[in-house]
Amino acid sequence: MGASGSAARFGYVLILAIGISLVPLVGFAGADSASLNAVEQTLISFLAPVIDVFSGNSWLQGGAAIAATFTVASLVTWLLFKVIRKITTKTSVQLDDQITLLARPPVYYTFVVSGITYGLSLMPLSATIQLLTARSIQSLGVIVWILFFSRLASLLLKRLATLSHKYAFIERRTVTLFDNAAKVVIIGIGVYLIFVIWKIDMTAWLASAGIVGIAVGFAAKDTLSNLFAGIFILADAPYKVGDFIVLDSGGRGKVTHIGLRSTRILSRDDVEVTIPNSIIGNSTIVNQSGGPSEKMRVRLTIGVAYGTDIDVVKETMLRIAQAEPQVCTSPEPSLRFRVFAASSLDFELRCWIYHPQFCSRVIDALNSEIYKEFERLSIEIPYAKQDLYIRGLPEDFIKNSGARERTFSPRE
Repeated sequence: MGASGSAARFGYVLILAIGISLVPLVGFAGADSASLNAVEQTLISFLAPVIDVFSGNSWLQGGAAIAATFTVASLVTWLLFKVIRKITTKTSVQLDDQITLLARPPVYYTFVVSGITYGLSLMPLSATIQLLTARSIQSLGVIVWILFFSRLASLLLKRLATLSHKYAFIERRTVTLFDNAAKVVIIGIGVYLIFVIWKIDMTAWLASAGIVGIAVGFAAKDTLSNLFAGIFILADAPYKVGDFIVLDSGGRGKVTHIGLRSTRILSRDDVEVTIPNSIIGNSTIVNQSGGPSEKMRVRLTIGVAYGTDIDVVKETMLRIAQAEPQVCTSPEPSLRFRVFAASSLDFELRCWIYHPQFCSRVIDALNSEIYKEFERLSIEIPYAKQDLYIRGLPEDFIKNSGARERTFSPRE
């Protein structure tokens, strides 16, 4: 059986579909099986001339197949996604519902492409026209699926960004980066599939792309280095906009911008410093705003003279730290007697401040108040000094130099 057999089968299916659709009406009228058989025979006799016309005309067969494709595609897609919707509505998440809505157009178009391809094969067209038409329609199908997977990637990445506590490498600020990367990969796969559909040899294209890539790599080595470093910084997130960081060079400031080429830092002098990502990516960065909170611990080492009442020293320094507004009450300030130094008893005051921005200000306030309070309590803060004892000098040296007794100042 050739094209005529296909058309006959199509006509018979159409008759059965109409007959089935009339069964409820006949049943509602209370007809028995004999009535149903009569209806079927009537339909067959009525549509027999139409089937004969279709059997002898390939153009009508192809056109009918294409026309029926849209109806069948709509019906099958509607039934399929109706079942899927019943399943997804039972879940508590909305992601599956959104994916279902995204998948409906490409599934429908896939059925349409299959039907149109089949309908064209029934028409008496030349092989070249059929081939070009089929490849064009298949290419459009690939484009539709490219759009679907691009939207699906964006949807999944946005969903993962809301779960950043589980997937630390995907955050709201890195969604755009990963979204663009995913789209590049998807489009690349789509272009490859289109080339395969049109039987285009990829060898020459890949060789040309490799040569161009090598040339661009040498010409823009520094730019590419900054670009990849920026991608790794965004993905690894050693710091983020608003963090206070300290560089290897000792520079310290607030991160104001993280780009693909450079990172900008606002120093304490309100001067914006731009650092290439390739440099900052190879440096040791101290993120003072990192950790579970933006709190930062401040340490002050202060020495007092030997013989000082250490209980008074501890009480005084803790009281001053607790009275400072920028010092956190939790954790509380603490004080440790660290070491017996050469000229002093060294204490270390440790306290937490609310933000690294206040570090210098808090240290200045604590040092000033401690000094004033020690002055009031007559607590000595010793300076480094050395006592030098000379047992004796040779008599010849004393006679020649004329030295009798002399006091040496520290500068001498």
